[in-house]
Formats: sequence, structure tokens, C-alpha cells
Amino acid sequence: MRDGIAIAKLGVPAVALVTDEFWPQGDFVAKSLGMPDVPRVRLPHPVAGTGAASIERIAAEVAPRIVEALTQGRAA
Repeated sequence: MRDGIAIAKLGVPAVALVTDEFWPQGDFVAKSLGMPDVPRVRLPHPVAGTGAASIERIAAEVAPRIVEALTQGRAA
């Protein structure tokens, strides 16, 4: 979240990737840093350590949502 917000504050299109487990924390961080509407995309938890096939599947599922969040500026 913090990286996505820092990049967005520089005026660079950005989207934060946040897993289910940390979505509520992402709400808190975004609000506390003054960017409650920063674009972000929800990922299943965990992603790391789930194997290449799982990561490829997740990437294929979320890629369109990342593009949507970047172009429409909202959480997905």
C-alpha cells in the first residue's frame, strides 16, 4: 500500500496489490496517508510460496482488474 500511495502521490499511475488478509490494513493505511481512494486490486492470500502454476493463474485472473484499476482509478 505504501509504495502504491508514494508512487501515486508523484503523479505516476499506480495500483497497489493487496491480499485478502491485508485488505483491512490497506484501508487503514490509505486513509491514514490521505489517499482512501488509491487504486488497488485484491489478491488471494497467500500468493508467495504457492508455486509457479498458482502464481500464473492468479496473474491471469488479476491482470484485467489491474488495467481496470489503473484506467478507472478504483479498487477492484
